[in-house]
Amino acid sequence: MGHEHAGRYRPRELRATKLAPHHGYLLERIEAARPRWIPATVLLRELRERGYDGGVSQLEVFLAPHKSAEPEPLVRFETAPGKQMQADFTVIRRGREPLLALVATLGYSRASFVRFTAGEDTATLCTCLEEALAFFGGVPEHILFDNAKSVVVERDAHGDGRHRWDRELLAQAERYGFELKVCRPYRAKTKGKVERFNRYLKESFVVPLAATLKQAGLKLDVEAANQYIGRWLTEVANIRVHATTGERPVVRLAVEQEALLPLPQAGRPLPVRRPMRPIPRESLQHPLAVYDSLLEVAA
Repeated sequence: MGHEHAGRYRPRELRATKLAPHHGYLLERIEAARPRWIPATVLLRELRERGYDGGVSQLEVFLAPHKSAEPEPLVRFETAPGKQMQADFTVIRRGREPLLALVATLGYSRASFVRFTAGEDTATLCTCLEEALAFFGGVPEHILFDNAKSVVVERDAHGDGRHRWDRELLAQAERYGFELKVCRPYRAKTKGKVERFNRYLKESFVVPLAATLKQAGLKLDVEAANQYIGRWLTEVANIRVHATTGERPVVRLAVEQEALLPLPQAGRPLPVRRPMRPIPRESLQHPLAVYDSLLEVAA
């Protein structure tokens, strides 16, 4: 009798999950992104477009063996609405075809603006700052930078905390009405908001986009990055629920804009404060069809 039951019961076959048909796609994306990593949230959005209707837990279980977790330290430095904007260049790639990004983040709302460049000179910085302030619809009380040469010519040149600023940047600050500030040496954590966004930008936008181009035999450059960053900012980054505030940056931006100084007009500041509506950079908004056609041609 025991032998009969032994022959009757067999190990249960593993049920195919909803994610199974997408395993090959995920492995290709993981390989194309190496040595970087595409977050599960980004891959989930891609899978949704491919028809996947399962949960994120299946995806996380599948991805776990392919990545070692890196805990990120929490750094909190809160500011009032309209008080501060943090700005910094982050390096995506050096070499013959450099790729950098100017990242600007408002302190209260965590709303962010990004412009990709090939350099980080003062003229480029000033142009990017103008675009960032137009994007946010107003001017904060001060902008916090690191100690880059394009910002500070000499620290404490006129006494403690009285720095000699780059003339072009100082002229822009006077025209727009914001105060220049820099982090203390070896105190980069003061700019924690923009630093954390830099990592988010690379993981959630740069790496997936570079991986897509790589699969098509193409390379990410300034033009391609700027072509798609606007849509990512308005449809992903600035509408996500922020981990620290628990709110969407675009919602808090509406509050912060009421505290921002108005943008200059005809070479001089406007006489009164007024709330401004967010102005998306339409020149950076392009449908994904443009991207699809690029990949089809490359294929």
